[in-house]
Amino acid sequence: MKKTKLPGDNISLKTKKTEDPLVMQWLNSQSNLMDSLRYLVENEISLNGVRNLQAFVPMERNMLQGTSAAQQAASEYRPYAAGIEQMAAASEEAVAVEKAPSASTPEPVAEEEIDDDDIEAWS
Repeated sequence: MKKTKLPGDNISLKTKKTEDPLVMQWLNSQSNLMDSLRYLVENEISLNGVRNLQAFVPMERNMLQGTSAAQQAASEYRPYAAGIEQMAAASEEAVAVEKAPSASTPEPVAEEEIDDDDIEAWS
């Protein structure tokens, strides 16, 4: 069983070796990564409440593949609207999945292992 996080506790994140370049660009564009992630979490909670997102997130996602330069440029001029529109679309999809009959309960996703090199790189 995983330990319950308390306010002020550290959390760790690790990118995949195959991370989408746009995800890396977004991460590297943040002046305060934790606050940016907190903002996204707050938006998710305001739209859908507190829930285990892994029960709704598809294992294979292709949302960023095929993103055009025009879409990127448009999102630069309306950063909040673009994020909210994407979250609303994902929310509608999740509601449809939630309402659909399910033959089985989704299997829990294993947490990624963190090796000493990662911890050293974060210090």
